[in-house]
Amino acid sequence: MAALSTRPAAFIDRDGTLIIERYYLADPARVELIPGALEALRRLKRAGYALVLVTNQSGIARGLYSIDDFRAVQARLAEVLDAGGVVLDGVYYCPHHPDYGPPCDCRKPALGLFRRAAIDLDLDLAASAYIGDRIKDVEPAAALRGRGILVCTGYGAQLVSPLRPGIEVASDLMEAAKLLVPG
Repeated sequence: MAALSTRPAAFIDRDGTLIIERYYLADPARVELIPGALEALRRLKRAGYALVLVTNQSGIARGLYSIDDFRAVQARLAEVLDAGGVVLDGVYYCPHHPDYGPPCDCRKPALGLFRRAAIDLDLDLAASAYIGDRIKDVEPAAALRGRGILVCTGYGAQLVSPLRPGIEVASDLMEAAKLLVPG
């Protein structure tokens, strides 16, 4: 019998959470980290969290940019993070949108990407944090028994509806990291 995984992950949304929200970002030159994000990632990594980027990229399904454009943006993000001493443990994305094709199991808040990452990276989903600037980024926490943290950067700054019980709110990724790793 295989041992249960004990490694937690910080599942982090990309646009509006880690980097400045750019409407359907396809230009690598426009990648810009949200202030404090790099130190937040370092803090989480030092505490033993796997850093896993999980992002919906419906612009691909909509024909607004290609998978190659997405990969170029990701390559630029990896360069920026690497220059700051941070390497992501995994990157998972959904290129679908329900209005432009059949349903999928990977578009957040669906659980497909999180479950794939857990298998690929040997992660404990219940010990993990789900961080993003939209409700759909943090909703998986309830189903997977993890910790959901909505950040008030990106679209999170516009949220006016009440949150589901159990979802925490942080001003940004750094404050979310401090909730997970106090001190």
